[in-house]
Amino acid sequence: MSGGAVAGLIASGAFAVLVLFACYVLFKLGKIFDETAARVRQTGIAIDEGTARVRQAGTTVDEVNVALAHVNKELGRIDAITANVETVTTNVSSLTSLFAATLGGPVVRVAAFSYGVRQAVAKRSKADLTARVSAQMKAEKSQRRAARRAPAGSAVGAGSDGRGGGR
Repeated sequence: MSGGAVAGLIASGAFAVLVLFACYVLFKLGKIFDETAARVRQTGIAIDEGTARVRQAGTTVDEVNVALAHVNKELGRIDAITANVETVTTNVSSLTSLFAATLGGPVVRVAAFSYGVRQAVAKRSKADLTARVSAQMKAEKSQRRAARRAPAGSAVGAGSDGRGGGR
């Protein structure tokens, strides 16, 4: 073999090793591309899920805005009701002041007079009852004394009420 043949043989062997190395590198590069594609697909799925969540959040925000608009509308109504209640309260206060100024004094005087009349009637009826009871007790006491002083067979001992005068 000549020197050129040996050099060609070495060159072809080196080329074969270089080709094998290139195949190995391409194989590894293929795996990297496969992994990258898988990651891109996963990222696409995650982005789709994120987009769906953003859409759902947008819908929720829209619903919250509608609810807030309704609440604001109701608060406007409540403000109107509160203003009306304030007006009614002012009117009632004015009427109360007017009533107290015009009728308060005479009504108080009539109430005081009627209270005084009731108290006087109650005292008089109590005094009458007390006087009657006291007079009856005195009469019964004097009858009992008279019955004790009278002899046993006399008619004075039998009371006029038919009870026998004693206990």
